[in-house]
Amino acid sequence: MDSIVVTGNGPLHGQIPIAGAKNACLTLMPATLLSEEPLTLTNAPRLSDIRTMTSLLQSLGAEVQSLQDGQVLAMSSHDIHNHTADYDIVRKMRASILVLGPMLARDGHAVVSLPGGCAIGARPVDLHLRALEAMGAELDLRDGYVHAKAPSGGLRGGVVEFPLVSVGATENALMAATLARGTTILKRAAREPEIVDLADCLRKMGAQIEGDGTDTITVQGVDRLGGATHRVVTDRIELGTYMLAPAICGGEVELLGGRIDLVGAFCEKLDAVGISVAETENGLTVARKNGQIRAVDVTTEPFPGFPTDLQAQMMALLCTAEGTSVLEEKIFENRFMHAPELMRMGARIDVHGGHATVTGVDRLRGAPVMATDLRASVSLILAGLAAEGETVVNRVYHLDRGYEHVVRKLSGVGAKIERIKGQ
Repeated sequence: MDSIVVTGNGPLHGQIPIAGAKNACLTLMPATLLSEEPLTLTNAPRLSDIRTMTSLLQSLGAEVQSLQDGQVLAMSSHDIHNHTADYDIVRKMRASILVLGPMLARDGHAVVSLPGGCAIGARPVDLHLRALEAMGAELDLRDGYVHAKAPSGGLRGGVVEFPLVSVGATENALMAATLARGTTILKRAAREPEIVDLADCLRKMGAQIEGDGTDTITVQGVDRLGGATHRVVTDRIELGTYMLAPAICGGEVELLGGRIDLVGAFCEKLDAVGISVAETENGLTVARKNGQIRAVDVTTEPFPGFPTDLQAQMMALLCTAEGTSVLEEKIFENRFMHAPELMRMGARIDVHGGHATVTGVDRLRGAPVMATDLRASVSLILAGLAAEGETVVNRVYHLDRGYEHVVRKLSGVGAKIERIKGQ
């Protein structure tokens, strides 16, 4: 397996371009299944998860072309000849469950394997299934697959009240509702920018949607959807990750395409620890204010709160902060698996259930460490930027799922980083 070697090399200076959002693109791609007409996505990120979703859609009969070095995805689902999403593909990525709602809404039946993905918690799909049942779907779980059928005449509008906020379940229900007969109301809906981006795309295709970005979304079903061209929103998690690079080792970096509205709660915490964030004509600049980083408490919450997908990276920063910080993880269990690896680098971290107490140290030390999931992998790279000596991050295949050209982007602002091919 490949590894990434990072050597602490002082402050960073320059620009980092931010890609389109992985989580948005993985939601937008299944939307092609709702229409016989072409759907084209621009600003697509070049990631292994995108390739996995491409393979899944192609296995169902969709045509997917990757153009302009992978930044444009041209899709067409005029001939969906297979309605079974097979385990061999679905097991690689939890977002695969998002083909269920569109296939069920358009053609009235679908068989989808229960999904896989990073081992950061149970993340069950029951909320997806409850939402579809509220629209009349008949579901049967057997042999590791969801067998779904729509009633005669197709899905029908209804009231879907989620017991807790779920981005994926909101996305699945939103897509399914666009072709359901009548009005569907999604209560306690997720408010993430990726939801708004999906709704924008669906409206371009002819959907009637109101309330996205709030906790109540209303969808008036239509008979059919058309084609569209849509630009994928900026990746707020990649943005936040690279904002932490100059925060953790000094310097000033401009994040091209960055938007404060995508990372508001995150920016508030950066301000509290002593990091300045300023808007520019082309994005955002990030730099330390007065040297030493201060401790701060962090609680992960659904948007617009602090993102769980930035918790591991924030912990890396707080490892060298002055004082003691407490991080509370309220979204996923098992999401402190990066803590023992940071401790190998000299961090002082005490984990109890959903809380991690981080007492800052003067300096981290380079060490061989192992990536346990996507966001943990990049947190170890960030820690390595500020550590004395050499840090070797192993099992970085996780990284390829969510970050494109990490080595190129960080070396472009002065980081000493290289990728070593496995034997």
